[in-house]
Amino acid sequence: MEAKKPEDIVHAEKAKLDFSASMSYGDYLQLDAILGAQKPLSPDHNEMLFIVQHQTSELWMKLMLHELRAAIAKVAADELGAAFKMLARVSKIMEQLVHAWDVLATMTPPEYSAIRPYLSSSSGFQSAQYRCIEFALGNKNAAMLKPHAHRPDLLAQVQAAYEAPSLYDEALRLLARRGIALPAAALQRDWTQPYVASDEVMQAWLTVYRDTQKHWDLYQLGEELTDLEDAFRLWRFRHVTTVERVIGFKRGTGGTGGVSYLRKMLDVVLFPEIWTLRTEL
Repeated sequence: MEAKKPEDIVHAEKAKLDFSASMSYGDYLQLDAILGAQKPLSPDHNEMLFIVQHQTSELWMKLMLHELRAAIAKVAADELGAAFKMLARVSKIMEQLVHAWDVLATMTPPEYSAIRPYLSSSSGFQSAQYRCIEFALGNKNAAMLKPHAHRPDLLAQVQAAYEAPSLYDEALRLLARRGIALPAAALQRDWTQPYVASDEVMQAWLTVYRDTQKHWDLYQLGEELTDLEDAFRLWRFRHVTTVERVIGFKRGTGGTGGVSYLRKMLDVVLFPEIWTLRTEL
């Protein structure tokens, strides 16, 4: 066989790199659209950080919702193995979002003040994806539908999350299907109302935690919920501390109390009996 000449090898390699007739990396990821979506309104250098921070957070939240909705469906279908994988991924996504605040915290108060007038009334308070995440995790509040009333398509998504059983609702229904006694009020209720903790539900979880060998997958579910809320608390905490660091106690651009509002959210407990049972063990 005749050996290939160096120029033939170079020509062949160049041919392999010709993406004119096939899908490239940028095509697959639609990078032109994504990287062209950063359009600062102010002349200030630091606005790019502010935009990229929030856009990437929305992308992570899109993946989080994708996993969270699927996990809820798996719990409802008694497919806990798949649900555990998805919930673990949600917790890891939250870790990414926690670290994202470290980058935004490099923005100083004077730098933020330079771009704030250009933000108008836009605010993370209006994030439809974040609201769907909170509703899916059980923090239901009808007032949180109002920021999306001007967009029927977004309102429909948030409304659906508001009216659906939360992850914790489905977890409790699973416990009941496994024969663990639970009050009817925890199983047949208005899903749009915030969950109210009860001693009966804590006793149900204690049944699981006191005999982990018998209820191993339910015990693991309880710990997955613990991991998830642990990560969510850290996300919220880094949010409030970053906001306080950058804007102090100014009102938020969306009309909220800013830091004062965010601090109230730190007191919200998503899966209360999962935490209180630890005192009883």
